[in-house]
Amino acid sequence: MSGAKDGGPAFPSPGVVLPGNDGTPFQQGAYEGMTLLDYYAGEAMKVMDWHNRDDCYDNHADRCFSIALCMVKARERAVGETS
Repeated sequence: MSGAKDGGPAFPSPGVVLPGNDGTPFQQGAYEGMTLLDYYAGEAMKVMDWHNRDDCYDNHADRCFSIALCMVKARERAVGETS
């Protein structure tokens, strides 16, 4: 899922032309990489309190993605205000 709901690609890479094995140019396609939603969830995971033994990892992961989704929505509002 790439687009507004996930923030689009976090680290896109344009296609590049590389030399092929026989010396002729080889076109490598573009790579979108992870989405901003995934990236923000990973960043949120870094600051979660993982020492709470009364909670399961699924709940922590759900919280990370909830935070990430809020960040994507806030980014869309901020970008929309400056356009």
